[in-house]
Amino acid sequence: MLHAAAGLGVAAGSLEAASTAAAADPGTVAPASSSAATSSGAALPAVLQPGRGPRRGTYVRADPSAVLWGRLPNRDTEPVAVVRSGSVVTVDTVSHEGILEDQGRDPRGYFTGFGVRERDVLRDAIAVAAQTPHDGPGPHVVNRPIAVQGAAPGDVLKVEVLDLALRVPYGVISNRHGKGALPGEFPEQWEGDASLAEYFNVGGEVSVFTSVRGGGPALVGALPGPVRATFPLRPFLGVMGVARDTRALVDSVPPTDTGGNVDIKDLVVGSTLYLPVRVPGAQFFVGDPHMAQGDGEVALTAMEGSLRATLRLTVVRAGDGAPKAAADYPFAETPEHWIPIGLSDPDGPEGGAQGTDLGVAMRTAVRQALAFLTGDLGMPGPVAYAYLSAATDFHVSQVVDRTTGVHGLIRKADFDQG
Repeated sequence: MLHAAAGLGVAAGSLEAASTAAAADPGTVAPASSSAATSSGAALPAVLQPGRGPRRGTYVRADPSAVLWGRLPNRDTEPVAVVRSGSVVTVDTVSHEGILEDQGRDPRGYFTGFGVRERDVLRDAIAVAAQTPHDGPGPHVVNRPIAVQGAAPGDVLKVEVLDLALRVPYGVISNRHGKGALPGEFPEQWEGDASLAEYFNVGGEVSVFTSVRGGGPALVGALPGPVRATFPLRPFLGVMGVARDTRALVDSVPPTDTGGNVDIKDLVVGSTLYLPVRVPGAQFFVGDPHMAQGDGEVALTAMEGSLRATLRLTVVRAGDGAPKAAADYPFAETPEHWIPIGLSDPDGPEGGAQGTDLGVAMRTAVRQALAFLTGDLGMPGPVAYAYLSAATDFHVSQVVDRTTGVHGLIRKADFDQG
């Protein structure tokens, strides 16, 4: 029986709760997101330049030589750090939004153009844009891998999300030609409209600068324009994965059966992701930091913004510390839910094909849910199928990463775990 990880029973959307969870770990320093709450409401957190602010365990920077751009690690990628199983790591991530070529590949110029103070532009983002080769087909800046001692093929890497601190109080939401849920319709229909010109970047794509605001009970994203609209922040890492057993270049865009760009918005503080290990050391990586995302991620991107992630990495076995389904496929949980995951193509573009059928992703998620309920919880198959039909919601994770994704939310409260 799997339960929520000890000490991680926090409210998933609350930055204040994230601080409480990490501070409860003896001998640690309170994470940077602890500045998000004051007696009068949520205050903007301090900008987390590299090497500044609280960090726990092994600290991994996003220096130009410590990241990949547009591609994921493979079995031959040298790790930037080696840690023991059960270790806590703190990883600085850099968002690709604001540094991409269609935005000028100049984050200092791009963000100051929206009124951001130069000192509040991340120095590592500036360095990555200037020095890291964009030599992969994807857009994402991905940290080079962390090797976990003792991890071997057949194991499962358990990734506990302890804290996700905003590094900056702003983000970007983009829509690009040929991408998103409505390719060929948008942004084409907005081109030539002078009233919308401010939302197009120098490369002719749409990028909506979005500020973070405080003062209320929690931080929110605030959209520009004549209609006032805000939405709650729920930071998570769009990319978490382990290396595939290949020497080939691995595109950062499509998620696979070893994780990667799964874009599941429920993987917030307090969640746990289980990843099947394919190479010695697991070679764990992160990237694509999100401040908020709706299921589907329909425009193309979430509210993308750099985060500082604090994670615990533990080597376990399927059926002994991880669900049996995690032997071959990613699986997740939060304090409230077990989360089976389905993808339209588990190996992405390998083999020369790229499956995008959302129906395939749905069927895979249901099969994973059935395998968990029968194999891990011991439910008879007909009863498990009936339960899923009556009580489990299946959500579209995203439809924009070529490999589409669906995930289920199985309520833990529905089961006697005594």
